[in-house]
Amino acid sequence: MKNILFQILFVCIPFLSIAQTTKENRVTSVVDSSHVNNMVLKQSFVVNVALDSVWNAYTTKIGWESWATSIADIDFKINGVIKTNYNKNGKIGDDSTITLHVINYIPKRMLTLQAELNKNFPEFMKEDEKDLFNMVLFEKVTPSKTKVISYGIGYKNNEKYKSLMKFFIQGNEQSYHNLISYLETGKPSVNY
Repeated sequence: MKNILFQILFVCIPFLSIAQTTKENRVTSVVDSSHVNNMVLKQSFVVNVALDSVWNAYTTKIGWESWATSIADIDFKINGVIKTNYNKNGKIGDDSTITLHVINYIPKRMLTLQAELNKNFPEFMKEDEKDLFNMVLFEKVTPSKTKVISYGIGYKNNEKYKSLMKFFIQGNEQSYHNLISYLETGKPSVNY
């Protein structure tokens, strides 16, 4: 009898842990530190919407304000800027504004951004600002499914950056889950 109970318990435990999972992690994060001097943060996910919807979320004021930030000002063009502020009582141009430079893009395929690092970033990152980029690739999987791959490049392969990776991974994953929720349900998982 004990043997039968043990077998039932053994079979049921995986289902209990699955049932208790409250949030599916749809974002894959990998840090590639195989290059001697640099690390690459690769994050990817698939969202169940058309490519046009994903592209618009990354390239328009309405898109950014729907999933990424409270306030956005977008001048989307090569050498354009995306200015954002997480503070809903703030304004674009105050000291909490984050400015992303649009380095280049291929419509609905690729977008390269470079952050202008403000006072909230560590000094050692400011020294490397010119080397830090985010390259985002967009791939139509089906007419109603899109894969997004983000590459954070230019991080130095040293202890200071390694200690920041956990923070970046968690923050980016939350943003990507917010994007997925907004695109698939019309509501972000977190409101800024």
